[in-house]
Amino acid sequence: MTSPIIISLDAMGGDHGPTVVVPGVADYLRRHGGEGVRFQLHGDADRIEAELARHPTARAVCDVRHTDKVVAMDEKPAQAMRRGKGSSLWNAIETVKAGEAHAAVSAGNTGALMAISKLILRMSAPGLERPAIVASWPTLRGVTAVLDVGANVESDAEQLVEFAIMGEAFHQAVHGVERPTVGVLNVGSEDMKGHEEVREAARILREGGLGLAYHGFVEGDDIAKGTVDVVVTDGFTGNIALKTAEGVARFISTLMREALTSDLQAKLGAFIAMPALKRMGQRIDPSAINGGPLLGLNGIVVKSHGGADAKGFGNAIRIAVDLARSGYLDKVSRNLGRLAALEPLTSPSDAPMQDAHS
Repeated sequence: MTSPIIISLDAMGGDHGPTVVVPGVADYLRRHGGEGVRFQLHGDADRIEAELARHPTARAVCDVRHTDKVVAMDEKPAQAMRRGKGSSLWNAIETVKAGEAHAAVSAGNTGALMAISKLILRMSAPGLERPAIVASWPTLRGVTAVLDVGANVESDAEQLVEFAIMGEAFHQAVHGVERPTVGVLNVGSEDMKGHEEVREAARILREGGLGLAYHGFVEGDDIAKGTVDVVVTDGFTGNIALKTAEGVARFISTLMREALTSDLQAKLGAFIAMPALKRMGQRIDPSAINGGPLLGLNGIVVKSHGGADAKGFGNAIRIAVDLARSGYLDKVSRNLGRLAALEPLTSPSDAPMQDAHS
């Protein structure tokens, strides 16, 4: 397809549905402009139109696609696959497969989104079992890609290596780093630390001839330091780390707000320091990192937090647009081609796909 970029949105997904999705479109337009971008909004037309009436800038670039069906936030993935056809989530993904849209964004049920995306779009390489969700994590050195942050509760060594390959391709395409460094998250940096799967993944990354810039094991504090460009872990650990970081960011922001408004002298100091404080707040704002692409699919799908606000959903849209404009899919496909050369990575994984993300 040529321009404009078309982004397909599950307008009913998440905790708030159209009351966040439509303002999210407006937020994206306000911060990034709408030139060359249009949106399809899938869901209850009456509710969507009511929100669009409040946001005329979004109305001008949105095409509403009505459906009565919605995948519930607590619906099991197997149920969603059986009963989800024709739902707002399903239709948003279907437009990507049909070539009507370049990317899809949903704040809906993560397990259902994963299952339906895999069913409709399929995986991008033979032997690749499951997508992974990646987060672009702000660090002292810029941004680090962390994956998986919620798609796969358990990941064996083969999956962790797949995450490393996909994460490197993502970081190259989106963040422009020619040769990203890769580390495996562990409880220590020594080779003997950690459970069998992380040690085996490290061995393959170190000895497998994949051509990655493998750094070694990294610990939790290395994420914020920006020790490596790509941090690899299972979805259980990654999701806990992500939500812990978001909670700490909100905690620090609250403490600073209380301290800087406690008395007249503090307020005067805050006024003088306001530009610097705003810059710092923007760096640690959880909304600024909302939006996790599902890596490994034959198409671009971005998962927004279910409870994201308009700014957060707008950031998920920005990531989808950036991916659609990049060579991300080609880079991922080329990198995953390396897996074929490694016989240990050609056997399917038994690990069940579970939802660790909300």
